[in-house]
Amino acid sequence: MMKLKDKVAIITGGGRGIGRAIALAYAEEGARLIVTAAREWKEIQEVASLTGGTAIQADVTKTEDVNKVIQTALTSYGRIDILVNNAARGMKYVSEEFMTTPALFWQTDPEVWRMIIDTNVNGVFLMTRAVVPIMLQQQYGRIINISIHQRTIVRKGFSPYGPSKAALESMSTIWSKELEGTGVTLNMLLPGGATQTGMVPSTVPKDQLALLLKPEVMGPAAVFLASDEAAQVNGKRIVAIEWNEEQKNKKRDFA
Repeated sequence: MMKLKDKVAIITGGGRGIGRAIALAYAEEGARLIVTAAREWKEIQEVASLTGGTAIQADVTKTEDVNKVIQTALTSYGRIDILVNNAARGMKYVSEEFMTTPALFWQTDPEVWRMIIDTNVNGVFLMTRAVVPIMLQQQYGRIINISIHQRTIVRKGFSPYGPSKAALESMSTIWSKELEGTGVTLNMLLPGGATQTGMVPSTVPKDQLALLLKPEVMGPAAVFLASDEAAQVNGKRIVAIEWNEEQKNKKRDFA
């Protein structure tokens, strides 16, 4: 039986990397998808074609774009069951060499700083703010915020990306408490290590790239968090590679 049959899911940043992997995993479980991206139209078109979903070019930092995504979902499907906040800007906008040479905060372009914070923090707020009233009316909803390893949050040369994800984790924890008992859950999901995504600069050697986690590692845990099976799971921070290993050993402990 498909775990997400007929569930309506919005996945931001759904054209590549983690967003694409989650979209494909959701489609295999029967979800109806809306995938968004701010710029890469061809990528989300391809994902929509592969999954039977809908592609929308939308910038999560713009209220009018957020409203367009919500209205499209409601017009097409009549409800919104799942939101995956995956859209984000990474360190390559600060420096293409950030993986080998720390990017110093005082040398960072203020406009790049604002762009990263705006997408990774305000974009998540605007999308979540837009879907929660709908989910509360349904008395059902699953919100998954994509985070990163705690080592990365505090790593030298990783601002403002690290601080933006620290803010995401704080917001997620607070919001999950405010949603407790409503039928709407909010959890964080992270790969558990450096991952092959669009945030990795093209200058990274292929041998180093091969050592990174594949985005597909996120699929099983993302499906679980979006499913009815996760009704009592709220305010948790789940590491995908660890969760996948626990499932192999048939252990589940979210206390």
